[in-house]
Amino acid sequence: MYAGMRKVKRRAKRLLRHLSMATLDALLLEGAVARLSFRLGLHGTLRITRFEIKVVGKTVGGKTEPSAPLVVGFASDFHAGATTDPAIFSALCKTLAVECPDVLLLGGDFVSWKAADTTVLTDRLAAFKPRLGTYAVLGNHDSWAGAARVSEKLMAAGVTVLANRHVALPAPFAEVSICGIEDPITGRPDAAQAFHGAGPVRIFLTHAPDGILFLRGAKFDVALAGHTHGGQIALTDGTPIVSAGGPLSRSHSRGRFLLPGNGPLIVSRGIGCSNLPLRINADPELVMLTLKFV
Repeated sequence: MYAGMRKVKRRAKRLLRHLSMATLDALLLEGAVARLSFRLGLHGTLRITRFEIKVVGKTVGGKTEPSAPLVVGFASDFHAGATTDPAIFSALCKTLAVECPDVLLLGGDFVSWKAADTTVLTDRLAAFKPRLGTYAVLGNHDSWAGAARVSEKLMAAGVTVLANRHVALPAPFAEVSICGIEDPITGRPDAAQAFHGAGPVRIFLTHAPDGILFLRGAKFDVALAGHTHGGQIALTDGTPIVSAGGPLSRSHSRGRFLLPGNGPLIVSRGIGCSNLPLRINADPELVMLTLKFV
């Protein structure tokens, strides 16, 4: 009986979400409002935030390997669809071409609610091919839109999607593993599975900062998350006016956070807009992370 009631509630919630998104699409004139918002500068200005982290490399013959630093680009929360003008994706790709990271990591929420809108983003991202690859996790909006369809479009563009698993980077960074979990809000995150057999240097990729609540003792050198949009509409000191869902979205809304017994967590403000094509005191952000091996 109770299982049947839960199914009915889930279906009702899903129907309500679809009706809400369809209404929002109509109110935003299927992207026309977002295009105007971007032209008026109301999407904010794409910023680059740089971080440098020292990690322990392998010592061979008295020398540290790898000897060169690893440069990581991280972007999240694109929200392709009626709320985000694709021009911001073009700006991101131009910036990536200049920055030229070794590897690109993507933090989910590729669409707002239509899986078909993934193509608007992937058509642009496909032109940028970092030498060590592009890896992604999905977000809650991707799950609502259809995780399988969003994943298919990402993979067709050369993006490796990580769902409770890890991949080792190609040489000379084979000691580095990208460990990605399913979305903490809509998925079934399993950090133990994602980290099992991973290399000694670990980059933890999670859509929301709440992913750190599912670690169960797993260790990493740095964690990357999005979801919060930095509030998207925030006070001048960065305090979100309205927080995204999840217990850590307000306390970990943007920036770098020290985690006892683990590496730091870096939370990005993301790229696109959710619900409203408007950003105030929360400019879109590309994170550039340099790992230096010592």
